[in-house]
Amino acid sequence: MNPAGRVRIRNIMPIVRDYSRASQCFLFARLTRAKHDFICRTLGSADKWEGTMKTRHTVVLSIIAGAALGAAVDFVPGSVVAQPMEKKGTTPYVTHFIFRPLMSIDIPGLGTATNLEAVGTTQNMKGEKMLDKMSARCAALSVASGDKKYIDGACVLTDSDGDQIFSTFDTRDTDKSQPEMNCGTHIITGGTGKYKGITGSEPFACITMPALAGPGGYTALDIPHNTTWEIK
Repeated sequence: MNPAGRVRIRNIMPIVRDYSRASQCFLFARLTRAKHDFICRTLGSADKWEGTMKTRHTVVLSIIAGAALGAAVDFVPGSVVAQPMEKKGTTPYVTHFIFRPLMSIDIPGLGTATNLEAVGTTQNMKGEKMLDKMSARCAALSVASGDKKYIDGACVLTDSDGDQIFSTFDTRDTDKSQPEMNCGTHIITGGTGKYKGITGSEPFACITMPALAGPGGYTALDIPHNTTWEIK
């Protein structure tokens, strides 16, 4: 190849480099959507140009990543800000209980006393969050002596956050104004977390479910409640 040809090749390389730089600048300007005019100037050296473009490229990627993360948070299920909890209300719910006898004292002709443990889950009959899908655990004493037959005890309801509601109950305490709730009454005495300061009354009914298979004396009951509560 003649010297003149080599000269022409060397002379065209700066033009190619400048064209490449101009293309990169144009792409960068499109990505950033600058409000002001974007002017791309040819830098004095390739090293300076590459360093500047790397810095700008990092900034652009950071902006894009931040925007994408923000958009993702907006669409994550459950990311909606929770509504403030009401301070009082009337809530109908059912607890699906399994009763297990722990020990029993039986004096023939006089009576029996049986310690019971009851566990189950709650279901809000309106589909609301209050008193829904909580785990229930109760300790109870069942007494039968002559004409006297009753069960009393205490229960704890726990929600998915670990917050709890404590109540006592007695089947001898019925609310005459609610004849369909004729099995007894829970008295809410307090709570933890979001339920701190809660009080209330829960007249309830007892619905016997089919007997459980196998030994152990287990029984199943559905306990509908009509709860009037307040958090102070």
